[in-house]
Amino acid sequence: MTAQLWCFGESGNAYKPALTMELAGYDWSPVYVDFFNGEARSSAFRAINAMGEVPVFREGDLTLTQSAVIQMHIAERTGKFLGADRNETLRWLMFDNHRLSGQAGPARFLLNFVPQAKRPAGAAEYLQGRLKASFKVLDDHLASRNWIADTAPTIADFACCGYLFYPEPFGFDRKDWPHIDRWLEAISALPGWKHPYDLMPGNPADRAPKEDT
Repeated sequence: MTAQLWCFGESGNAYKPALTMELAGYDWSPVYVDFFNGEARSSAFRAINAMGEVPVFREGDLTLTQSAVIQMHIAERTGKFLGADRNETLRWLMFDNHRLSGQAGPARFLLNFVPQAKRPAGAAEYLQGRLKASFKVLDDHLASRNWIADTAPTIADFACCGYLFYPEPFGFDRKDWPHIDRWLEAISALPGWKHPYDLMPGNPADRAPKEDT
């Protein structure tokens, strides 16, 4: 049975389970959500996920939301990428949710998809400051190891990289973080890896913010 993932190319949170499934060889297909035209707020979508956000995973009678939950399901279902120490993998999944994606997602959205006149004053800069501290934690952690939670890649790696392959500027430059840069190169060298814009549907060329006139 082919699993479905409701997603769109610009979503780093959707990229995490999409990448996990792709690298695990899971049978799945994307279902495009037109987020920028309000589909995620529609009553039809909220019937699938009352939280009004992607990703949503559906396989048979099972529906899951939240990227880390879906990643855990795939890892446990396939026996791949959970790591030898489940707690260590979970620790870094939570670090990503709170310290990386939780800051990177809003910062990238504000700086690239919201007109400057409508951005809350100082919000993006505040998020960028917090991100810098999180990047340092991750870079220091990777200074003496190849992967985040084990000696091989785990879903923690596929979570923490969720926003770091995107081209839109939001305060992350790979050349500033040499250990993160090396780690991202290793992820992109894994068999089956795809860039988020190649893995999920969407048209990022249409997403530049439109300034008020």
